[in-house]
Amino acid sequence: MSSSLEFADYAVFIIYFLIVSIYGYIIYRKREQNEHDAKAYFLAEGTLTWWAIGASLIASNISAEQFIGMSGEGFFLGIAVAAYEWVAAIALIIIAIWFIPVYLKNKIYTMPQFLTTRYNETTALIMAVFWLFLYVFVNLTSILYLGAVAINGLAGGDYLHLIMLGLAVFALIISLGGMKVVAYTDVIQVAVLIIGGLVTSYIALTTVGEYFGVGKDAIAGFNVLMQEAPEHFKMIIPRPTATSTQLEIDKYLTFPGVLSYLAGIWIINLNYWGCNQYITQRALGADLQTARTGILFAGLLKLLMPVIVMLPGIAAYVLYQGGHLPQLVGGKDGAYSAMLTFLPTGLKGLSVAALTAAIVASLAGKVNSISTIYTLDVHKKYIQKG
Repeated sequence: MSSSLEFADYAVFIIYFLIVSIYGYIIYRKREQNEHDAKAYFLAEGTLTWWAIGASLIASNISAEQFIGMSGEGFFLGIAVAAYEWVAAIALIIIAIWFIPVYLKNKIYTMPQFLTTRYNETTALIMAVFWLFLYVFVNLTSILYLGAVAINGLAGGDYLHLIMLGLAVFALIISLGGMKVVAYTDVIQVAVLIIGGLVTSYIALTTVGEYFGVGKDAIAGFNVLMQEAPEHFKMIIPRPTATSTQLEIDKYLTFPGVLSYLAGIWIINLNYWGCNQYITQRALGADLQTARTGILFAGLLKLLMPVIVMLPGIAAYVLYQGGHLPQLVGGKDGAYSAMLTFLPTGLKGLSVAALTAAIVASLAGKVNSISTIYTLDVHKKYIQKG
């Protein structure tokens, strides 16, 4: 079990980098020759297919927070946190049916533009500035830092700042081509993300099976998880009683059972998927049928996410409790990185590529949306009118 990368891992990563870069450049050149207006640049109007929209939605959504944070919650809570992902799939159906037709009818580029139609210019400006600060100082920084920490841990060195710089430059290059380049490179990114994530989950299950003496078999390993940690496969955390331990109380406070389903999760998902610029922007330039199909495709892909990001966390918990995993660096949030150390040479490179794909896709999507909001809702209206 080693955390350092070898030549084969770097080779796999470089191949991934070259494929995304070359494909992105080809799309960029085609766009430059045929499309020159703002709507084509920011929305790729009429040129995105349903599968590009769906893949881009997932690529923008999944980042280091999911791989590290949700895997950590899988370690701590178990499968219950998958409710966030599965309720999101239902929320996407609601958004496809009721939200998107309203946005497309109003022919908006940005969410602040919709607020202008619904309320007034002042409300739109306040929200534009708020979203810009949120995206730049909270979202971009957290994605860069958490992603760099995860990749640095796998690289086995002290390259944190260099990795952050590399991720930023890679994302910036993709985002310069506009929404069309972002969306179509996201198709590759999400393919790498899903394949790399599924490989990691498979290796995690076979590792559990091997250490617990049932053979290197994924199904047998999954059965071991259910036997060794049955409480991690409950979708509803029970309400604490007078005899509950502090750990049981902490779990309930993190995910308060039925209350989470009835209130919080719905509000979060409807706001995130239905009112978030860097999410809705993918569908704003398409016709209604294409936009709806793309959103529903994203909902289908969303069902896979718990398998990709949570099973490794539960596997890490079982191995840790069985004494087969050293102390986690960073507590529960070190669960995913710890499982990656079990991957053989070459597959570590694939997992680093999957992490990088998730990080870069989210960064590029956010940078594109930041530029859209600033250009159309601030600069064009208040700095350089017309």
